[in-house]
Amino acid sequence: MAAGLIGFLFFIVTALLKLMMFAIFANAILSWLFAFDVINYRNRFVAQVAEFLDRFTTPIMAPLRRVIPPLGGIDLSPIVALLIIQGILGYLIPPAYVAAMGMVSGF
Repeated sequence: MAAGLIGFLFFIVTALLKLMMFAIFANAILSWLFAFDVINYRNRFVAQVAEFLDRFTTPIMAPLRRVIPPLGGIDLSPIVALLIIQGILGYLIPPAYVAAMGMVSGF
């Protein structure tokens, strides 16, 4: 029973991190489309999507933007955020899962 609960918990954490990656990527693409005037804020749906993505990604991006200055007008913080999240997914989540399952099974 506990092993299933731990597995589900790690599934939720992994899914949320992947969703955050998607949102950061979508927000970066959307900001480029705004910058090159391919789309604009006059479209209500586009403005709502942009506002949602900004609110969703700001807690992750704001601390990185304070540390990483723009390089030639290009914001590198989405790339750093994606690398950090990918590192967490690849190198921290699997050992934590194995350790949690080991604690449950009594190894």
